Amino acid sequence: MARFTLNDSRRLTGENLYWDRPSAIIDVDFDSDSVSADSFIDAWKSAVEPLLVAVGHAEQATTVRQFKGGMSLLVSAPVDALYSMCELNEVAFAMALAEFDDGPAVDFQKEVGRLKSEFSEEAYPPVLKMQAAAEQHGVPFLWDDDEVSAGYGRSAVVWPANAVPEPDSVDWAEVGSIPVGLVTGTNGKSTTVRMSASIIRAAGLKAGLTSTDWIRVGGQILDDGDYSGPGGARTLMRHPETEIAVLEVARGGLLRRGLGVERAAAALVTNVAADHLGEYGINTVSELTDAKFIVRRALKGDAPLILNADDERSVTRSKSLEESFTENSIRKLVWFSLDPDNPVLQQHLAEGGRGACLNDGWLELRSATGTRRIIHAGDIPATMEGAAEHNVSNALAAMALCRELGIEEEALKDGLKVFRGDEADNPGRGNWFEKDGVRILVDFAHNEHGVTALSNMVNHMDAKRILLLMGQAGDRSDKDIRDLTVAGCGMSPDHLTICEMPGYERGREVGEVARLIRMAALESGVSPDSISHHESPSAAAEFALENARSGDLLILLALTQREKVLGLVHEFVGQ
Repeated sequence: MARFTLNDSRRLTGENLYWDRPSAIIDVDFDSDSVSADSFIDAWKSAVEPLLVAVGHAEQATTVRQFKGGMSLLVSAPVDALYSMCELNEVAFAMALAEFDDGPAVDFQKEVGRLKSEFSEEAYPPVLKMQAAAEQHGVPFLWDDDEVSAGYGRSAVVWPANAVPEPDSVDWAEVGSIPVGLVTGTNGKSTTVRMSASIIRAAGLKAGLTSTDWIRVGGQILDDGDYSGPGGARTLMRHPETEIAVLEVARGGLLRRGLGVERAAAALVTNVAADHLGEYGINTVSELTDAKFIVRRALKGDAPLILNADDERSVTRSKSLEESFTENSIRKLVWFSLDPDNPVLQQHLAEGGRGACLNDGWLELRSATGTRRIIHAGDIPATMEGAAEHNVSNALAAMALCRELGIEEEALKDGLKVFRGDEADNPGRGNWFEKDGVRILVDFAHNEHGVTALSNMVNHMDAKRILLLMGQAGDRSDKDIRDLTVAGCGMSPDHLTICEMPGYERGREVGEVARLIRMAALESGVSPDSISHHESPSAAAEFALENARSGDLLILLALTQREKVLGLVHEFVGQ
């Protein structure tokens, strides 16, 4: 068995978990019981250095991250040399393998000749000149394989990637930026982004949004699909009608490519909880926290990071951030909380900082200049008269973010007041329906934290029976699946419909995840006679709807086949 295995080789096109440089990265799995990681890293570095000199990039640097069972090896690169640097990194890896007798010898001169040719073919000096000119003029710069641009949104100029002009031909007085907010976290990202859009619309501005469902400018959807990564961000930031932007920033895109924009006016972390562990060397919640906090790298000057004072991991991580701030640390953090007496929030306010909180049912903005009541939670339809505390928290987050983006207080109130959280506002997340005494919730809660939030809401509602639909993708750990199920059983479901998720087995056998859910449900006290198993989310939803009767509450956690599930619900309620 090989002691070292190259797991992935890719480009990091923006600032990332490791540092603020575009880089070539390889992820390596290794047997830590039989070999020292440090000795292999030394061999890799010894191979990289002469290769960089040989191809004319001796100024580039290396960095390394070790994690349980693996390591990430990075070489920085100019933006017009990233593909070639990936090749160089792989050659260095092969040379290190040879040093450990885990691979064949590498013909150094032959590889240098090949690499020189690749670097020469990829090099494109005009893009580097434009990048330098944009920095000189203080405007953001974006690039990819198809387009290069300077500025954001309505003040951006865009060129084909192979036709970048001389910087002197650009009227730099017409190139500028727009307010940009980044939203990341484990739960609530999409809802917070869409609440923010409602607020921006109330302010009379055209919001540009990216999310896991689409790219949208105003009421126009540019494209459907998961655009929570850098590609969606670049597309949006180049659209000439974007006046203000709020970008959903998912963990996968951050780790796979890095940040999609180089600067933002504010960034928000909704919370951090266990989810997607075991991917890209992120094996612990602490490491996941570091990944979420990559968004802070886009904040220049006094641009603030908005954090959840009710989230223990965000509070802990913030302490190291404050130590790294050289000045104006109070201005660089904004806290929000469901508890007006939260000690983190209170201390921050006492020191002259800004924040938002829920107080006596009201969403308030607080600062050294005083307290302003914006809107009562019961007047925000998506909060279910305040019962949906997770959406109250999302509303606080959106309110704090939009304030930092320059939105006036009246628009904060007006935008939240019209955000219904229904299928039109927030498809698949907190969508309520009712017919003949049967209430139905379609939601995307997909981890323990999100389902616990739903359980807390459901436990404040009256229902004769609760029918719960659950499934999960196969790339979650046994523990994650169990914890998700236990959280769902906190609703005390009278019937549990377990569904397969075709196409999302992700390495597991069909039925394996369902068996894990069933086992955890039985351990949580659900009767075997109250559990049914179905081949898909839509089949499970159809069963639940067919068996519903007046007074029932159906909780349909549709993680896939959302459109089919919503279609069945529409048929049931006669819409």
